Amino acid sequence: MRILMIGGTGNISTAITRRLVRGGTDLTLVKRSASAPEGMQGIRVIACDRTDRSDFQAKLARVGRFDCVIDMICYEPEDALCDVETFRGRASQLILCSTVDVYTKTPASYPVTEENGVISALPSFPYAWKKVQCEEIMSEAHQRGDFPVTVIRPAFTYNSEQSPGIHSFGGQTYHLDRLVKGKPIILHGDGTSIWTATHRDDVASAFVNAIGNARTYGQDYNVTGDEWMTHNHIWRTIAAALGAPAPDFVYIPTELLGKLAPTEAAWCVENFRHNNVFDNSKSKRDIGFRYTIPFRHGVAGCIEYLTHHGKIENSANYPFYDQIVDRWQCLVAEMIKTTEAVQADRSC
Repeated sequence: MRILMIGGTGNISTAITRRLVRGGTDLTLVKRSASAPEGMQGIRVIACDRTDRSDFQAKLARVGRFDCVIDMICYEPEDALCDVETFRGRASQLILCSTVDVYTKTPASYPVTEENGVISALPSFPYAWKKVQCEEIMSEAHQRGDFPVTVIRPAFTYNSEQSPGIHSFGGQTYHLDRLVKGKPIILHGDGTSIWTATHRDDVASAFVNAIGNARTYGQDYNVTGDEWMTHNHIWRTIAAALGAPAPDFVYIPTELLGKLAPTEAAWCVENFRHNNVFDNSKSKRDIGFRYTIPFRHGVAGCIEYLTHHGKIENSANYPFYDQIVDRWQCLVAEMIKTTEAVQADRSC
């Protein structure tokens, strides 16, 4: 099969590329750099900035038809519209990498399935809001007969070269350094909201198995972890893998975090605070998705790689974090002191 992948060297797409290369696939990547991915020489590469629509369309018009186009970096509605114009009648299938964040964060019930999930991301979360629009554009293209479309929705996906945990301020590795040093760890709320984490090798298999699979045409699929874990559990698991002390959690209301650190906590306010509980039955049935890498095993691989390569950031480079901890703890202490004083006056 002739396959074109827009992207190919990102978090999930690197694992897809490796699988396709091992299978001897006729693969072409569209990426900014003309160089082939490290260790995968022989892949055809079209050097192109996809946001330069004219250049993108001109270069892709010269390379013929593809059995499948996989778009891993379709983030803007304009990207989706450009895909439709470029590949209409020239692709036997288009696989769109979307996200479970397109679903409403306040579902009527859990787990969220493709059938009961309500596509209702809010404009206040631009990443998800734009992904909804991309899906709508692709759905219209499918219905018109421009090309068959398959939509795959991963959740948080990690690999061995990054932190396996999402904390209240994102996915940077300095949180691992805080754990090792026994520093307090901020968690939004009380740490009991539910999250999932999936290793990219498992997610990649879903994309590869969807290629040329007619059963997936016009369908959408959740591809997430099968372990539903609290943030407390996630960080205790990571601490254990590091051989670090049990985490000293500092619980701060999410709305307050958003005001104290509006940039760093922006995704927490819109996303991390909510439960992520998804059903993968449909993807298991149609594309053979399997959750094969338990979180504790994935974490161990991440810690080994990051430690060996010196990739864990020094938490001292993020002084704002300790400033928030100190301010919060002082506020709590003052509130307790004031409350005790009021209660003492009442008892007199």
